Amino acid sequence: MNIANFPWLTTIILFPIAASLLLPVIPDKEGKTVRWYSLIVGLIDFALIVYAFYTGYDFSNPDLQLVESYPWVPQMGLNWSVGADGLSMPLIILTGFITTLAILAAWPVTFKPKLFYFLILAMYGGQIAVFAVQDMLLFFLVWELELVPIYFLLSIWGGKRRQYAATKFILYTAGGSLFILLSGLTMGFYGDTVTFDMRSLALKDFALNFQLALYAGFLIAYAVKLPIIPLHTWLPDAHGEATAPVHMLLAGILLKMGGYALIRMNAQMLPDAHAYFAPVLVVLGVVNIIYAALTSFAQRNLKRKIAYSSISHMGFVMIGIASFTDLGLSGAVLQMVSHGLIGASLFFLVGATYDRTHTLMLDEMGGVGQRMPKIFAMFTTCSMASLALPGMSGFVAELMVFVGFATSDAYSSTFKVIVVFLMAVGLILTPIYLLSMLREIFYGKENEELVSHQALIDAEPREVFIIACLLIPIIGIGFYPKLLTQMYDATTVQLTARLRNSVPTLAQQKDDALRVSLNAPKIAN
Repeated sequence: MNIANFPWLTTIILFPIAASLLLPVIPDKEGKTVRWYSLIVGLIDFALIVYAFYTGYDFSNPDLQLVESYPWVPQMGLNWSVGADGLSMPLIILTGFITTLAILAAWPVTFKPKLFYFLILAMYGGQIAVFAVQDMLLFFLVWELELVPIYFLLSIWGGKRRQYAATKFILYTAGGSLFILLSGLTMGFYGDTVTFDMRSLALKDFALNFQLALYAGFLIAYAVKLPIIPLHTWLPDAHGEATAPVHMLLAGILLKMGGYALIRMNAQMLPDAHAYFAPVLVVLGVVNIIYAALTSFAQRNLKRKIAYSSISHMGFVMIGIASFTDLGLSGAVLQMVSHGLIGASLFFLVGATYDRTHTLMLDEMGGVGQRMPKIFAMFTTCSMASLALPGMSGFVAELMVFVGFATSDAYSSTFKVIVVFLMAVGLILTPIYLLSMLREIFYGKENEELVSHQALIDAEPREVFIIACLLIPIIGIGFYPKLLTQMYDATTVQLTARLRNSVPTLAQQKDDALRVSLNAPKIAN
């Protein structure tokens, strides 16, 4: 078979799902064989991802590549249609990378290990499918598929309030998914031709009011997943009860699904409506940045503090998407990848710290830095990445969004000044709550009760290896952003040009309206 015609994406999606079906028949009581089997499956699939893109993907081509399409349920117009472009490719690679590390992070799991790794591998294929499928109905199905493993991973292996957190998660996300189904079906049946192919849907001539209604429906669904305030409350509860590997999947991949879909569906397929909703996205992004940062500052629970920090950082993604500039949109994609790496590293370290201290309350910690110097060093480094220290990926991503929005001609100068000022406030708040968190955990007087009752063992080689794997791309992108941006620049530039050419900029609309009013004949009283 010609290697160029090999069904790479289908193989990458189905391989971990098929491999997970063999877990129940593997003879293993203690879970040692199961975890090695799962890790090998994860590594093989990640190697397939890297090889497929290395050999079959052209960075200079902005269109879909590695395209596959097979009839699945032709009576419904449902096709197995997959492909990758600059929007999906970095996130597919991120999914393979983070999930493989999450499997390694799950090494200590001894309770029902076969079921645990089955859910992890099933979700592996489902999440890659979300970024690869190009059929609206199929997108809805795989979007729903990844909800089920997360629900069970929370409800079975979570903390004391795991049932509450898992139920809240499924209600929020499944409720939001209904809007995807309704909006997708409406798009598919609109006009003379019934189709669910995303490329065909993007070419349909939707009326403006119809676009606005569709945009609102999709926005509600993706606002839950991103998450956008006020539809965010499931996330702190889910993170508050999750285990370390589930944390990594939630922060590293799950939130990125909302940002990706917001670009793919709302901006790319409904460009006219995007011009009207863009100011709303900017305002919501600013609210995310400021409100979540202030809330994070007030949290005394370590997991909830990092969870609200994640919500704050995702605000930059929304502003970048709404910037109407190449730099801003590029920064939004970079922020998603960067936050996936940084969020996964921080939550893994939170889990490692909890395993040793058996507490998440900052008031009960203190002075453990001397007893756990490796964890202290890794936690500090990852926190520096989260607060956007120059030389790390978070700094580059947020700076690109900041400058991209500030140089946009789609908004009035007054509006840009206000938004840029509030973004700067958010940038200032982040180091305040992160540095205070480090101080309370690692500095100060030791908690004598904590030290006397718990064995504060420093990081083991497996934990150091996981953090090192995450820090290498964080620092690499920080010093050489083109390492990542060259993968998707062709696609984001093409999308930005379409957004700008589809409709006049908002500032231009206001100028036109002003000129019309000035030139209109005056009506006598």
